[in-house]
Amino acid sequence: MASSILPPEGETLATGWEPDLAPADSLIRQAVLAHASWATDAARRAGKPWYDGDAWAGGILGDRGPLTNWVVAKQPVDPAEIILDAARELPNNVPYLFLSPWPTRDLREHGLGLAGHPPLMMRLPSTSTTPPVTDLEIREITDEAGLADAERVVIEGYPFPELQPFQPGALYDPTFLGGGSTIWVGYDGDVPLATAIAHNAASLTLVENVAVMPAARGRGGGAALTWAATTHHPDQPAAVTASDAGQPVYERLGFLRLERWTVWVRP
Repeated sequence: MASSILPPEGETLATGWEPDLAPADSLIRQAVLAHASWATDAARRAGKPWYDGDAWAGGILGDRGPLTNWVVAKQPVDPAEIILDAARELPNNVPYLFLSPWPTRDLREHGLGLAGHPPLMMRLPSTSTTPPVTDLEIREITDEAGLADAERVVIEGYPFPELQPFQPGALYDPTFLGGGSTIWVGYDGDVPLATAIAHNAASLTLVENVAVMPAARGRGGGAALTWAATTHHPDQPAAVTASDAGQPVYERLGFLRLERWTVWVRP
């Protein structure tokens, strides 16, 4: 059938998910690849198991909680193939979070439980927003003592019950410092009360591990720490997969909801 809009026969048509396609082909592709980098970066630096292939990426930091370990789909393939491949490439006796940027079929037969459909939210660098204020002192973390403070706030403030009682090193290895992620902590004196991370990958800033201790909520710490992470690379777009509680905060900072992703958990 002839048509002026049909390409020449045999021409390769990009889908947007080819392994060799530039990350900047689309904002969604950048977000997918940044999440894949987040899944592997900490494990790779710490000498823990990790895998990064064409279809998926994953890393294993521990054995006590799914948010310690991530598997991220990079292409719209059958998720069952990724689950089986992950069982071969990574330790098969630990919990993990399975993040798919696409809707999936029911994966309960593979031992996973559906956690939800969080929205991918993004803020463009041209967005004009009034910076939030807080009475907490915001510090960029550069040493292991500060790293332990950030880890405590995430584990107790998010919270991660599987990682309690708190022991340093369950989530952040010292090799995490100086890598692709920058960490901030908000202090009241010497007491750590809020934290956030900016992970830099695929020319995008991924905002992760935003947490506030219960005693500090209502003081603007979460918004201020999120702002520090969001604007750390001011010429890049920033993205976050948002919780229900976090969405209003991100919207006030200029983030827009783009689409919903799918999260499964292997208990």
